[in-house]
Amino acid sequence: MLPEPPPLPALTRAEGELVDAYLAVVDLLGKINPSRSTHTYGALRAAQALVGRAEALREALALMHARGESEVHADTLARALRVLDGERRASRVTLPRT
Repeated sequence: MLPEPPPLPALTRAEGELVDAYLAVVDLLGKINPSRSTHTYGALRAAQALVGRAEALREALALMHARGESEVHADTLARALRVLDGERRASRVTLPRT
């Protein structure tokens, strides 16, 4: 049995949407990464979906700004990304080791 992951830090709704949208974009970029892709169709579908997820990311940031959330709390958001397996997910965007 896997150990219980640490709880997510307290986030505003907009911060939660920012983290979710960011990870969705990272996942799609990982699928598009030509050094890791195996089929053009899957990469094409990911590239098409990227537009919508980028818009969601923009909207989350716009909401934060409109609510007066002018600062990004990087440490808190980094903890949330780690709990949501962001390091592994982001590693798919980089070049694989040879």
